[in-house]
Amino acid sequence: MILNYESKKQMKECIGEPLRYTETSWFGNEYVSTGSFCGSNRPNDPEGRGTGKREFFAEVWMEGGALAKVK
Repeated sequence: MILNYESKKQMKECIGEPLRYTETSWFGNEYVSTGSFCGSNRPNDPEGRGTGKREFFAEVWMEGGALAKVK
């Protein structure tokens, strides 16, 4: 999953809002509206889908479709 944020800091500022993401799995959706999953922003994606200037990986917690925690 690609997280469409420039940094983890920017993600943390968006807690309480819907997640901006792009699905990448061929085996089903990674996104869950309540629960946790991992992703990255992949700024150097050859298909141009990534965002940001520096790559980061994050564990994300969602509650009721809103971003609840980023680690």
